[in-house]
Amino acid sequence: MKKKSKKGKILIVSAPSGAGKTSICDAIVKKDVNTVCSVSATTRPPRVGETNGIEYFFISESKFKAMAKDKKFAEWAEVFGNFYGTPKSFLNKTLKSGKNVLLDIDVQGGINIKKQYPEACMIFIMTPDIKTLEKRLRTRNKDSDKVIKQRLSNAKKEISYLPEYEYLVINDELEKAVESVMIIIKSLEYKIKKTK
Repeated sequence: MKKKSKKGKILIVSAPSGAGKTSICDAIVKKDVNTVCSVSATTRPPRVGETNGIEYFFISESKFKAMAKDKKFAEWAEVFGNFYGTPKSFLNKTLKSGKNVLLDIDVQGGINIKKQYPEACMIFIMTPDIKTLEKRLRTRNKDSDKVIKQRLSNAKKEISYLPEYEYLVINDELEKAVESVMIIIKSLEYKIKKTK
């Protein structure tokens, strides 16, 4: 059998705020040279240490809305008063090159991507329980008490979408969680494409 040139795979990684999905995604990209992180566009202001084009493309609300109107996003959503979107150009170019694209996105965005790219692999990251999640949110000292309560309320809603996902990884220990996601990614190489 002749080996066909491989197209990259879409890896959707979603989790409530504080569950550690960004740390996991960063570790995966460092360990796996064939996987790159998708860079989303956002209207939220950069946090300390964030660089435009690395963590996000930081753009104005008017520019974001113009891009959304021109259907330049594979998905986009409003989260906590800010807009986030996945540029189609980046996604398609990277997949065509044979690299996997890791999307660190919320549940809403993940479901929207899955509708457009049914072959995408969906992975949900969660802490062992809600109490652990709250502890992590408080110890990172990034949000006010009001925002933390909002994030915990949102987490409960996000967990209700678990049946939409194919894999659940519990992030109790970061290294073990990273290893679990790496195993999932590796297994996709052997997946047989099924046609209806």
